Amino acid sequence: MAEPLLELSGVTSGYGQIQVLWGMDLAVRTGEVVALVGSNGAGKSTLLRTISGQLAPRAGTIRFDGRDIGGARPDAVLTAGIAHVPEGRRLFRGLTVRDNLLLGAYLRSDKDDIARDLAFVFELFPILAERQRQDATTLSGGEQQMCAVGRGIMSRPKLLLIDELSLGLSPRMVEHLGEALVQLNKAGQTILLVEQDVMTAFELSHRAYIVENGRVARAGASAELMADPTVGEAYLSI
Repeated sequence: MAEPLLELSGVTSGYGQIQVLWGMDLAVRTGEVVALVGSNGAGKSTLLRTISGQLAPRAGTIRFDGRDIGGARPDAVLTAGIAHVPEGRRLFRGLTVRDNLLLGAYLRSDKDDIARDLAFVFELFPILAERQRQDATTLSGGEQQMCAVGRGIMSRPKLLLIDELSLGLSPRMVEHLGEALVQLNKAGQTILLVEQDVMTAFELSHRAYIVENGRVARAGASAELMADPTVGEAYLSI
């Protein structure tokens, strides 16, 4: 089996005096969609922030594409090929949809490829093409999430981190975004998805890690976890 694109070993992290992650081990291989699931406060978002350089790991190693990136600055992590779509979208008020998308490519200079990637985002999310001159923060919540994901795509990452894809969105919009993620993955994008909606996460991913209290409680193929009655009882209300 190929070496992981991303591999975490024994990673601990937190905020100030509060430790949130306790010896996290995780791997993502090229071409996979891997989900991190668990209750609110389990440490999922903290893990993404630690990978993307917003938090420095206190212990353990983070290797990406053969390099140690633990403790690297966010711009260096982005340059290495990891884009982070944060919880809450965090679009730039006063800027159009188009300009918010292009900010994802601010470290790039390949203008022709940037134009092609923008066309790809508009193909993936046609509503963004229709509203590309509109202030991005005046879009609906689902459309803002499309724009946030599109901004991540515009950096042309090797790995796309998505934090809480479905948060606060209608079931129909979640279904639409899920279909777009499937298309994106088929186009070759590797994705690490944090998702509180466990069923959505399992349906969209190849493998999943169940996180409890900052530790990996279970891991395996998503279809197998979804079929496990103990997982269903604990996380799927079945």
